[in-house]
Amino acid sequence: MAIQKKLKNKTRQFIDSKHMLSGITTASFLESTIVPIPLEAVLVPLMQARRDKLWLIALMATVGCIVGALFGYALGYYLFDAVGDWIISTFSNPEQFEIIKQKMQNQGFWFVLTLGIVPIPFQIAMLAAGATKYSLTLFLIAAIIARAIRYFGLAILVYYAGDKAEYMLRKHKVKALIILTVTVLLAWGFSNIF
Repeated sequence: MAIQKKLKNKTRQFIDSKHMLSGITTASFLESTIVPIPLEAVLVPLMQARRDKLWLIALMATVGCIVGALFGYALGYYLFDAVGDWIISTFSNPEQFEIIKQKMQNQGFWFVLTLGIVPIPFQIAMLAAGATKYSLTLFLIAAIIARAIRYFGLAILVYYAGDKAEYMLRKHKVKALIILTVTVLLAWGFSNIF
């Protein structure tokens, strides 16, 4: 919690900065690659304070995350043999990563989409997609959809809830994640039937 309070204080200083949008893009890139700290702690207060740039903030967060996803994919694709063991031991374990690799090969699109929405480090999906040479196009489509749901969902929450958005997010985050996850899993299941 101390990290989240520090982030909120920095956010308040950052709100009127001319580097706000590039900073959000950079923070989103870092969050999706090496710093597994939820960006919501920064985005919601920022969106509340800068409602005039609400949709642009969501877009820049999505762009930063997608650039980070490309970086993670490239790491998995080109450097997995060199850095893969360190990354797996940092964010996961070898047994879990083998399961993930199997899922990527069998159902990669839905796997990436699900990991992009649920609170599991997205780094695992990026590396697995690259390491298994999964289609870059399908990976990007799934990542864009998942992260757009995440960031534009926050923008919609702020748009309608205003100053109560932070409270509502804390109160209903688990329910919302369960509903989103179940929805994605049902869509995944139906796609396997047809």
